[in-house]
Amino acid sequence: MDPQLILFRRQYFQLFDTAFLCWPPKPLLRDIDVQGWLYTNLFDAQRNPQLPPESYQIRILKPLLNRIENAIEDPEEDDISDDLMTHLSSLMSMQLPAETTAVQQKAYVTFSCLSPSAHSSNTPNEEPTITLLERRHLISGSLTTGYRTWEAALHLGSYLLTSEGSSLIAGKNVLELGAGTGFISILCAKHLEAKHLTTTDGDEGVIESLKENLFLNELDDKNVNASVLRWGHGLAGSWVEEECETWPYDVVLGADITYEKPAIAALITTLRLLFNLLPGLKVLIAGAVRNIETFETFRQACVRSKFNVHEIDFEAKPMREQIALFYATAVPLKILSITGPDPGIAK
Repeated sequence: MDPQLILFRRQYFQLFDTAFLCWPPKPLLRDIDVQGWLYTNLFDAQRNPQLPPESYQIRILKPLLNRIENAIEDPEEDDISDDLMTHLSSLMSMQLPAETTAVQQKAYVTFSCLSPSAHSSNTPNEEPTITLLERRHLISGSLTTGYRTWEAALHLGSYLLTSEGSSLIAGKNVLELGAGTGFISILCAKHLEAKHLTTTDGDEGVIESLKENLFLNELDDKNVNASVLRWGHGLAGSWVEEECETWPYDVVLGADITYEKPAIAALITTLRLLFNLLPGLKVLIAGAVRNIETFETFRQACVRSKFNVHEIDFEAKPMREQIALFYATAVPLKILSITGPDPGIAK
């Protein structure tokens, strides 16, 4: 199948912003067989049980049909798929929830987990994917932003899918802080061959949703543990200390967890306690630098704690060049590699 169709499908199932979709070109769209492929692989619920919400399907299908109509050169010879037309009519006749209700509802979001250097010629059934249930617009009025996957997590995921990044995870015991939807944890456990995965968040509601996503990706087993972990509290006698005896962490991951100054001190305390337990620990923290001062506050706090910090040289590709894990790059995205104080330095 044409790589442009596969790319379009990946973006569609990730609920990518319609303004940045790579629409198939006219020569493909006027082909009735291609139209049939689009219906089967994007809209047929029997073939795709985890479809995007109906409101998003409408936002895609209406302009898609307009583009098909504009691509037709000879109306007597070129047809428009009845399945696509019928599906749009069915969607338009539905009683869709009001916007205030829709933002509270969960939606399937499917991410294609390919290395940034991979070719885009895979067929849908061959691709490694992660499917999450997210509430992508639930921020206002909520005490957490953990119900959707943010840019820094996708950027860190892209790095971990490289040969350099994946070597940090394979066969290792991994702890994630502020896991949110669980995208990074699920990536490590499902596709990067982590030995054991502990995924944590400070919000109990987020952890319950995260467990649902683990089940959705068939990871609800003894090799993955999801628990509440609130930063800044002592670890002595805690479940973390007990787990370190059985599954001593090799790597700690965190994405989009440095955006609030009040939480940085607590995060630094938790990292210091983890380094005390496991001096050889390696930490990767990814962040979108929406506020330079806040990101630098975290970096300087690491330096004051005598942590060794360096920035990983990994630049996000422009959106038009991304073939999977699609995310905006207008805001700088950084990944910091952090290790504990050198031996002999006072804690």
